[in-house]
Amino acid sequence: MRFTRVTNQARRLHGEQRARIRVIDGPDLGLEVEVPPMGAVVGADPGADLVLNDDAVSGRHCAVVPTAGGFDVSDLSSRNGTFTDGVALTRAMVPVGAVLRVGTSLIQLMPGEDTVEIPPSDTDRFGDLVGGSVAMRTVYALLQRASQSDAAVLFMGESGTGKELAARAIHDHSPRAAMPFVVFDCGAASDTLIASDLFGHVKGAFTGADRERPGAFASAHGGTLFLDEIGDLPLELQPKLLRLLEAGEVTPLGSNTSKRYDVRVVAATHRNLWEDVGRGTFRGDLYYRLAVVEVHLPPLRQRKEDIPALTRLLLERSGVPAAEVGDLSGPNLGRLLDYHWPGNVRELRNVVSRAVALRPPGAGFAQMPILLRPAAGRQEPSVRADRPFHEAKAELVAQFERAYLSDLLVRAGGNISEAARLAGVERKYLYRLLEKSGLRRGK
Repeated sequence: MRFTRVTNQARRLHGEQRARIRVIDGPDLGLEVEVPPMGAVVGADPGADLVLNDDAVSGRHCAVVPTAGGFDVSDLSSRNGTFTDGVALTRAMVPVGAVLRVGTSLIQLMPGEDTVEIPPSDTDRFGDLVGGSVAMRTVYALLQRASQSDAAVLFMGESGTGKELAARAIHDHSPRAAMPFVVFDCGAASDTLIASDLFGHVKGAFTGADRERPGAFASAHGGTLFLDEIGDLPLELQPKLLRLLEAGEVTPLGSNTSKRYDVRVVAATHRNLWEDVGRGTFRGDLYYRLAVVEVHLPPLRQRKEDIPALTRLLLERSGVPAAEVGDLSGPNLGRLLDYHWPGNVRELRNVVSRAVALRPPGAGFAQMPILLRPAAGRQEPSVRADRPFHEAKAELVAQFERAYLSDLLVRAGGNISEAARLAGVERKYLYRLLEKSGLRRGK
């Protein structure tokens, strides 16, 4: 799209850079206010800066003041207390991204957000990423800029959208291109060995550790480490990763000596890390450290104009001579364009590979068997009465808003003014809706 969010952990949160408080759970889910430099009061009193309709919240419950390193939070003698990470606080410094429990509500403390206008690239590919749609050309433009720095990059998107290809492309176009590119799958590593695999271990660190072993960071020294499915990293290991990102040092398992590594970290996940932060399963400070540049890769169903080019490329990579591919137009291409692609480009690759394997000798694309999974029947939204009415309703409304806004952005080609016109709403209100649905971060 035509905008993305670029955060900078080194920037100060006071002065012209305003912080924000967002309600991520409770009766006021989605409510958000800016926090001025002098701070804000959270409570049920109508005169509070963030007014919560929560019976368990005191009139003036707590105060939040942005600082250079995070937020200064003070409980204002509330009747039910102010909690962070399950611990009641009287006054404490908390990091950017911290989640507070006030009453029955969860509120998240966030920095101000920079929106950077980046025009789409003129190219129709970047590395092994292929597609000339506006959505992809905007991604290329962002990757071209990000590849020239050492800033951490977080890729978000559904499985099969090309997150590892995007990470590899950033590395190949960076000054580190001649150095190692190491992939570490946080979701595939064993729970008992993930610390060793990631940070390394010394001899005798645990049963079976008969020799010293370097971890993924050591292997990527001087180059790029791609942390795939970072949302699956165990919570207990996240502080250690955060320390490495901040100081460049890590202590191998079983060692008392830290080692320093020069590594650029690029991470990816198909999960909604915002929700994970709210649930307490992912650290907010680690999220902001990883998402200096946050890139959302669009699913294939939102860029179907790229399917012909992708199909031709996949046919050629499957060994079909260009002369035999023939004209792609026709019923087979129509079937590909009408399909919903739950598996994204990875599924398209499998469909093309299967078609090539089963094609009659010498047959072109028009004669190949295109086998697709049947579309699932229309289902009613899942509604359960095992929780309060307002929670169930808020979840369904949020799902509707995100689906509507995602399609709206596609129809408007990423142009916010055009999207506001199509939706019949003011541009400023549309920005708020996009931010509330998590789409203003560049999806």
